[in-house]
Amino acid sequence: MTKPRESAPAAPALAVDQAEAESTDEPASDPAPRRRGRPRGSTRERILDVALELFNEQGYDNTSLRDIADRLGVTKAALYYHFERKEDIFLELHLRLHAIGRESLEQLANLSVDKQVKAWPAVFDHFLDQIFDNPDLFMLHVRNWNALKVISENERHQAENEDAEERTRQLLANPDIPVDRRVRMAAAIGAVAAVIAGAGGLFGDAQTNELERAVRDVIHDILEPGDRAS
Repeated sequence: MTKPRESAPAAPALAVDQAEAESTDEPASDPAPRRRGRPRGSTRERILDVALELFNEQGYDNTSLRDIADRLGVTKAALYYHFERKEDIFLELHLRLHAIGRESLEQLANLSVDKQVKAWPAVFDHFLDQIFDNPDLFMLHVRNWNALKVISENERHQAENEDAEERTRQLLANPDIPVDRRVRMAAAIGAVAAVIAGAGGLFGDAQTNELERAVRDVIHDILEPGDRAS
């Protein structure tokens, strides 16, 4: 499959999007954006990737839409076609983290009860692989945790949170799973969430690989205490 825009410089590709924005009645910001063909999706991803770089380098509060447009080499009008507000960009980046968690929950939901219990350690390892294999995304939340307040009232963000909570409740409230196992599962989820939430303020002195190793050890201590003790 050919990718015409990917072979062209970034600025002309976004310039085309700007022309499209000026000739369509489509609003600049969609509360639940969907990709409509590969070229537009690629442009959105470039914007998100550049914003991720700048948010990590300068901080969310110190980065403007102008900064993002300048780094891309385009006008703000071209940027507005995809994202009208800076918080919309931050929301999309934050939802990448949600997508990682949703994938893990879906893996468990598709298994029988016995297999769910046995799969938890491997699923947590896979989740942590995804987190620590995307260090820029991880650091976004470490360095810009306060920016989550900006998107806390967003309806889409709230819906994503409610979906994750409901999926988690369905797993942990399953009476077919022994209570002690469900408590361990809940404790493991809480441990990972606490580390992600407090990584900057609580563990800012630790190297990423050191923090990763510690999290993995603790999770396995919680889920498989007998195995590690032996």
